[in-house]
Amino acid sequence: MITLGVIIGSTRPGRAGAEVARWICRRVELQLTLQVDLLDLAEVALPFLDEAEEPSTGSYAHRHTRDWSRRIAALDAVMLVTPEYNNSFPAPLKNALDFLYAEWRRKPVGLVGYGMTSAGTRAVAALLPVVTALGMVPAGAVHLSLRQRLAADGRLRTVEADNANLDGLFAELCELTALLRAEAVVAP
Repeated sequence: MITLGVIIGSTRPGRAGAEVARWICRRVELQLTLQVDLLDLAEVALPFLDEAEEPSTGSYAHRHTRDWSRRIAALDAVMLVTPEYNNSFPAPLKNALDFLYAEWRRKPVGLVGYGMTSAGTRAVAALLPVVTALGMVPAGAVHLSLRQRLAADGRLRTVEADNANLDGLFAELCELTALLRAEAVVAP
């Protein structure tokens, strides 16, 4: 079984990210090889990076950092759910990534971007160099246009193509996780 962390990258009140994450979690329930751990950055409530030591040292002074470290270390793969704000991804998501280092390394990551006009494409493009610098292994991305998919009541109305794209991303995450696990066993 693979534990997939679904991280809601926006903390803005009224955000669509929680609805997008619910869709992802519903699709995970259909997968036989995945279980989900939903991590809502609004609930995690990390302060802006307040550790004196570099994250690469793994020396964490604050309980919130140690708790965040434990949650991320327990995951086999990650799905980052990000809106597009001003042609990029939100600051709380960057902050959450910057808090840790080794916990992200060699972890497969899927990206789900959403937005009104660009469907989150620029947010995903901005995230790729960050996750790569952290040593994560990108598995691909899914993009949702809220202009087409968000109903007036705030509910997400996906179509079969959206579900197929997400299921394909799940398959890629599972394959990468298996490959990285096998590599870890063989490594000296």
